[in-house]
This record gives sequence, C-alpha cells and structure tokens, in this order.
Amino acid sequence: MTWRGPTYRMVDGERVDGVWCHVWQRSRWDGEYFLDDLIVFADGAVRCQERTDLAGLEKLLTSGRIAVTRPGAPDLPDEPSKWRSRRGEPLTPEGFLSEVADKIEGLNGRPTAEQRCWEAIQRYQQESDEPNRGLLRDAYLAVPPHRRIYVLGDMDRQDRPLRILLTDVGEAVDGDGPVVTADMHREVLDYFHRVYDGVAREDERRAVQYADDPTGPGRAAVISHQTVYPQGWPEVLDLFVLRNDYPVQIVFAGETYPSVLHGYWARSAADDADRLRIREAPSGREAHDLGGRAAQRADWPTLRLAVMAGLLRAKFTQHPELADILRSTRDARISYTGFSDSPFWRDAPDSRGRNWMGRLLELVRSELVAGQSLSGHRDPELSQQ
Repeated sequence: MTWRGPTYRMVDGERVDGVWCHVWQRSRWDGEYFLDDLIVFADGAVRCQERTDLAGLEKLLTSGRIAVTRPGAPDLPDEPSKWRSRRGEPLTPEGFLSEVADKIEGLNGRPTAEQRCWEAIQRYQQESDEPNRGLLRDAYLAVPPHRRIYVLGDMDRQDRPLRILLTDVGEAVDGDGPVVTADMHREVLDYFHRVYDGVAREDERRAVQYADDPTGPGRAAVISHQTVYPQGWPEVLDLFVLRNDYPVQIVFAGETYPSVLHGYWARSAADDADRLRIREAPSGREAHDLGGRAAQRADWPTLRLAVMAGLLRAKFTQHPELADILRSTRDARISYTGFSDSPFWRDAPDSRGRNWMGRLLELVRSELVAGQSLSGHRDPELSQQ
C-alpha cells in the first residue's frame, strides 16, 4: 500500500491537507471491483466516491464494498519460518484501518505509531527495566502489523532487533527462531545506541551544512495578480508595480522602453522592424501581442532569463519608489500569477507553472536589500548590473 501526497480540500476558506492511496471498490451495478482513489484528510474525513469517516470506512471494509488487496488474487505461499521470513504481516482491513487512523495523526502534526515506538525505544535505552519494556511492547504492537518490518528503517535487520528484545530470555523468537539470551538483549541495546549515535552525528553534520537555512517559518507568499485598470493605473503605488506591464520608463542595454514587457518582447524579435514596432506599442500588453507574433531570434531560449533579470534590475534600480515596494515584501515568496504570460513565467495551479517571474523578483529584491545594507546606501556594483 503506497500513500501519495500532498493533496487538500478547502473548507470555509481553510486548507485541509490530505493523502491518498489506491483501493479496490465494488461496483453497485455489476459487483465487479475497480481501482479507485481513497483520500484521507486531516479532519478525519475519508473520500472514496462518497464522503465518510473512520467509522464509515470500517463498515465499507467489513462489508467488502472496499478491498485493500486485489480481489481474486492468489494467496502468497506460506512461509516455512516466520523468523527467517523477509515478508511482513499481510495487509488486512483491520491493519489498513489502523494505518488510516495513523495518517490522520500525522496530518495533524501528532506523533504516529512508528514515532511513538521510537520514543519507547529511547525510553527503554535510558532505563532498561521491565515496565519500560512493557511500554515498548505496547508501542510496537500499536504499529499497523504490515508496517512493523519498516519501523526501524533497516532493510537488513527489519524489525528483528525489536522482536528479540520483546521476547523473554529463554524463549524462541517468533516460536521458531533463536532462543533469546541476556547477551542478545544487550546486543540489541548496543545496536540502538549505534543507531542513535549515527543519527546524532548526521544531525550535527546537517547543522553545519545547512547553517544558512531559515530557522523559523517564512512569511506568507505575496501573490502578484494580473489586474486590468480601465480608468488607468492607480496613483498610490502598491504591489501592482511588480507587474511587467506597469508603465515605467526603463533604460536597458542602451535602449529605452516604456515597460518591462516592451523591453522583453522587443529584445526577443529577430527583425529590427519588429523590434521598433514592439518598442513603440501603446501598452505593454500590445507589445506582448506584437512580440508573440514576430519571429524570434534563434538564441532567445538561452537568453530570455538573463534579459528578463536585466530588465527587472533596470526597473527597480532606476526607480527607487518601486524598489521600496519590492523590498516591502521582505523574504516572502512571490507568486506571479495571471493568464496572459506563459506557465514558464507565472505560478500556475498545475505542474506546468514554473514561476520564473516570481523567482527573478525575489533575486532582484535580495540584490536591492544587499546593496542598501552596505553603509546604508546602494551598492554601485549591484546597481550597475
């Protein structure tokens, strides 16, 4: 059973996160099973054709309306030895229901059964007495049975160290495995000590390597919407100045353009006459339309990012009042949305949107802040780029 995510649904304007997996659902019309998506949300809602909850899902599983393994598939052959088996416990409706409940816990940021098992391991390491071993046994058994072989994340040993530790001295592990000794218990504790030491070393290494990572949550994304102003652009400057069609004179590479869009599409054209027509277009959107119809220079795909970055630097370094608006977004992610620009430039709600405009605006913002922070004035080296 493979879970995928993220997904979500909106409830009263709030995003409710979820994950999903495949199940088999029995058709009400012919009784045949078909593959379907089962989605689990943080608020406990479960959706598979119809909306239900954990109690409703249990009824669907019990009635056979939903199956978690392919109906009619042949059973796997019995293993000759449980101890030697590399196969986990079979996936059952009860185990699946337990896993769904665990997914809801994880979606809400609460410890999952596997995380609680690790907490019990650590507690037993600190004080290796029978009460803590009993708590560890309970935590291990709370993990959905088909997930237990993965709980330690060790593909070689699987969950065998835990099975040894939870078997009393003098008893055979799984009934057909080795007879447990006190030395075997100590070896398992040494194994866990090595695991935790390795995790601590890795955490220390990552702390050094990721020393420049933000330590706290970032600000909410700033969304740059495409807006039409039939009566003309507002006089009071606001985030709309981030748009490429905002009319402000820009000098770039020895040429003057009425907006970023004029400059971008004029530079893209292969023919000098097209370049002139685009540069003299009455508005940025008309420049865009003319540029989209003109033949592009052959090397444009490799140049366009550099040209756009240069035009944005020119726009915001040549107009300090616009730079103030851009800097006011601080470290927020900038989502450049709209419908006129290609998904390469804008933030689209599917996998096509690459948001390069938002990224370049963030880059120029960083350069502006860096230039301003040096002795309280702009860095001339950055301003000339």
